[in-house]
Amino acid sequence: MKKIWRIWKYSLGSFSDERTKPYDNYVAAIRSIIFVSYLVTNCFIISGVIRHWNNVPQGESPVGRGHRLESG
Repeated sequence: MKKIWRIWKYSLGSFSDERTKPYDNYVAAIRSIIFVSYLVTNCFIISGVIRHWNNVPQGESPVGRGHRLESG
């Protein structure tokens, strides 16, 4: 588990400074929280787009309300 945490920590950003070594785990945890919040937000946005994809009520034109499709 320590190896996975170390790989995750370094994938979020480089930690090569010896002065900040005691804080590396805290920084990785904060970056992980930010990453998860972005991931959840994007999932909600994508699910909303998929839910309303091609959502045209019956009897309305796909152009919009009040517009008629004219032929010819």
